[in-house]
Amino acid sequence: MEVRLATKRGFCFGVEDAIELAQRTVRANEPGRVAALGPVIHNRQVVEKLQREGLDQSGRLEDLPPGSTVLIRSHGVGPETYDQARRHGLNVADATCVLVKRAQTVVRQLHEEGYQVVMIGDREHPEVKGVIGYAPDVIVVDAEDDLERVLPRRARLGIVAQTTHAPDHVARMIGAIAALPFRELKVVNTLCLEVIRRQEAAAELCREVDVMFVLGGLHSANTRELAAICQKQGLPTYHLECWGQFRPEMVRGHRVAGITAGASTPDEVINEFAERLRAFPAPETA
Repeated sequence: MEVRLATKRGFCFGVEDAIELAQRTVRANEPGRVAALGPVIHNRQVVEKLQREGLDQSGRLEDLPPGSTVLIRSHGVGPETYDQARRHGLNVADATCVLVKRAQTVVRQLHEEGYQVVMIGDREHPEVKGVIGYAPDVIVVDAEDDLERVLPRRARLGIVAQTTHAPDHVARMIGAIAALPFRELKVVNTLCLEVIRRQEAAAELCREVDVMFVLGGLHSANTRELAAICQKQGLPTYHLECWGQFRPEMVRGHRVAGITAGASTPDEVINEFAERLRAFPAPETA
């Protein structure tokens, strides 16, 4: 069948940098002396590859002997983790995405300027958990129902957002906050341009195809956001990790399939899926 790829898809520079640092750190140390505090990125294939290369991604600071290296994953961590690593005599290899680093800095600065910091994001996402550690009492909201927690109503608010969130969702949340009687709002744009470009390319591709496949980790926030955007275009949309999850009924009755991929999805996963899908019988010959 005919297959079209989104013009922007797959690895972003932050993910590439994190993987490169992880591999370089493992090579430079003795086996068992490097551990990451959770998956370096949200992609099962990459996580398993790094595991085979010798990177423990289920590490805990308290289990590492002094002199070992702890790898901070791309989602970042709060300042208390760095303090704990120093107390344990550990080296730190920091793979935090530079845009997440910026969000952390912005949160600290807003607090120092006297703002009540509000973060638009998923409170369970590791990026959000790390970013809110840079100021006390950061309020996390992700739906209008959450706004009742933003008190007092006359406060000065400093607003940031999870880097992988969709701009239209963030804009709606900012609009809802602005409609309430706060004394001052300061909004700092912390969204990732690479993620936005992938979202725009996915929406454009949806106008050219009959069915969409969004490839990437099922726990990847930016990949789930891509799938949601495609679904909003009214297309049958499937969020899959790899070709092994494909089922023939997904393309039954469709002639043109579109493929996009999250910022943590490697090219080999995208290329294999595209090649196998192109070889799949078109509807009239299936």
